[in-house]
Amino acid sequence: MQLTAVYKQRRILRPGKLLTVIGAGVAIALVSGFVWVTRSPIDLGQAGKAARADWTRAWQAGEVVALVRHAERCDRSDHLCLGPDDGITQVGNDSAARVGKGFTSLGMQQAQVFTSPLTRTVQTARAMFGQDATAQPWLESCGSSLRNEVVAHKVAQRNLVLVTHSGCISDFEKQTGFPHAIAADYGSTLFVRIDAKGQLEVLGILNAEAWSQLNSD
Repeated sequence: MQLTAVYKQRRILRPGKLLTVIGAGVAIALVSGFVWVTRSPIDLGQAGKAARADWTRAWQAGEVVALVRHAERCDRSDHLCLGPDDGITQVGNDSAARVGKGFTSLGMQQAQVFTSPLTRTVQTARAMFGQDATAQPWLESCGSSLRNEVVAHKVAQRNLVLVTHSGCISDFEKQTGFPHAIAADYGSTLFVRIDAKGQLEVLGILNAEAWSQLNSD
């Protein structure tokens, strides 16, 4: 009986060691939770030439869907508005034109452009490509069916550019393995590869400002 009691006492952690173990466990949980909560697609502007070469090859093969968030909206900015009030600002228009120049440098010969029916996305697409795009109601409503809509509208060997909204991009990210991705900035683009069998792979995201660096490489 005495030997058993002594053995049990030796197995009990001292208070200092117990607090150390608990503290380490809490720290690991917090760090793991932080990484998980902020998990987003890779930033192609920071990913290096190899990663960018991967999605440019996919673009040349006509396998890419690019979800572009509209440019800066008038009703949330003090910048000069193009008009009407639910459209984009002049600053946003100029930024969208630079993004469009980046897409044009990749080649738009085998690409379709769709936009949501709202003014800010219609104006963004016009600033990007100099002409109106085809409006699609599902790029405004989005929701749980968005991933399936994107796959259904992707034509083999043709890239697809979708000018849409941050909430829609978030919906798409949730449905493709990124439920806690950071909200898309104005003019940022989420690149996705969809092969001939409909298999989908998220390639990464490129902010509007990163196109200038990409074009200079």
